[in-house]
Amino acid sequence: MSGATILIVDDEAPIRDMIRMGLEMQGFNCLEAADGLEAHAVIVDHQPDLILLDWMMPNVSGLELIRRLKKDEVTASIPVIMLTAKAEEDNMLQGLQSGADDYVRKPFSTKELVARVRALLRRSSPALSGEKLVFGPLVMDQASHRVKLQQQQIDMGPTEYRLLHFFMTHPERAYSRGQLLDHVWGGNVYVEERTVDVHIRRLRKALEAPVDVSGFVQTVRGTGYRFSPEAETQYS
Repeated sequence: MSGATILIVDDEAPIRDMIRMGLEMQGFNCLEAADGLEAHAVIVDHQPDLILLDWMMPNVSGLELIRRLKKDEVTASIPVIMLTAKAEEDNMLQGLQSGADDYVRKPFSTKELVARVRALLRRSSPALSGEKLVFGPLVMDQASHRVKLQQQQIDMGPTEYRLLHFFMTHPERAYSRGQLLDHVWGGNVYVEERTVDVHIRRLRKALEAPVDVSGFVQTVRGTGYRFSPEAETQYS
């Protein structure tokens, strides 16, 4: 679970600093934004694993940002914890009904917040609860950024690594080329969709030896690609 990327969104820099230091001490990677507009750009570019979101902010409130995220398929599944000084039960229900996954009242202890973050990551992203992602003979060590196939380290470029990491944390779901560009390259990076095909070919090539699991990366006709280790037993 350490190594997950957390976006901290709060218009008060001291609060962001306090949260960031507490999370980084526990091994999390942190991104920051001071308001909803800045946060949305960071989310599209970096696809954080979880968002800590202040309710009351200038320009775009935390509540409005959640509504925008939930309307976009690319960002709808990112878990959100609301941070707010609003203590009334109606406010809590409003936040949860808008799409927040949890709700932490200010002031809060860093220890409590870290516990909430870990619990939500376990529920929403089981793959992040451990440092290694394992599908049959294919193992990705998220801490060391190494990929092994049948216990032998394999080499791949940084883009292929990010693409494989996304696939391994989102198995059995078809993604279009545009969605993969948003998730892996970032929404503000302007590259052609055929770039995805080039890196898919490179990734499959890297997954051919010492045993061939290139079939884990499947072409979905009319849609794009899917990571499906359903036939893994034949490679084990």
